[in-house]
Amino acid sequence: MVADMLMRGADQAGPQSIGRVFAVLDHLVAHRDGATLTELAAVAQAPKTSLVGLLKAMVVQGYISREHGARYLLGSRFLELAMRAGAGRKLVDVAHPFLERLMSATGETAVLGTLSAQADLAVYVDRVESPNPIRYAVTVGERRELYCTALGKVLLAWMPKGGLETYLASHRLQRFTDTTITTAAGLQKELRHIRTEGLARTLGERFREANGVAAPIFLADGTVGAALLVAGPAQRMHAHRVVNEAAVRRLAAEVTDALRGLAQQT
Repeated sequence: MVADMLMRGADQAGPQSIGRVFAVLDHLVAHRDGATLTELAAVAQAPKTSLVGLLKAMVVQGYISREHGARYLLGSRFLELAMRAGAGRKLVDVAHPFLERLMSATGETAVLGTLSAQADLAVYVDRVESPNPIRYAVTVGERRELYCTALGKVLLAWMPKGGLETYLASHRLQRFTDTTITTAAGLQKELRHIRTEGLARTLGERFREANGVAAPIFLADGTVGAALLVAGPAQRMHAHRVVNEAAVRRLAAEVTDALRGLAQQT
């Protein structure tokens, strides 16, 4: 990750290296034809001998590249991160009105989530909280386990086979409550059911008194890029189960349609 690379650079070249990294990236964003070591040294206000090691680390990490041994350019990893950040912002902008509608339709907290960069956690990227004094409360940026949350199980259910196998091989399914699924076989059975029905549920699996239901959001290429969740106190969620499930299914489909329409315009 960027932070890892920055810290390695800081270890190698001192605290000033982080500022130098950003100075280099800022300059290369503005100069897509690249820059020489001399130009970057002037921008970063660093001796060329000090900067060259940092640039080498950035090349190894893929954040910049070196053309014919002379000019430095933005690298594929930096461009990928930029595209992902833009896509994530677009997703939040498109989905937010549907989150508001989901909360209004159910009276419960509505959440939008995606996979973490390492594909091992669900990340909450937007939410509209219930006005009820007793409610499911989350913060944007919060991360939760995949296997025991409704939103996470949606992301697992549509994960490519290789990714799911890697996840199962590298994660212990910790028991949080009496209803937490703790075996790979049990989880795989649950995921097959989720793909068939198009909904994921949790009944007190992560937090004993909280239930959730989530549905997938499909991107233009047919992959699941996010999920929509409605969650709240178990007793209220159970009492309004039919309404909640219909609402999250309908509004996730509407977000999917909105994203596809936007893709067709670009």
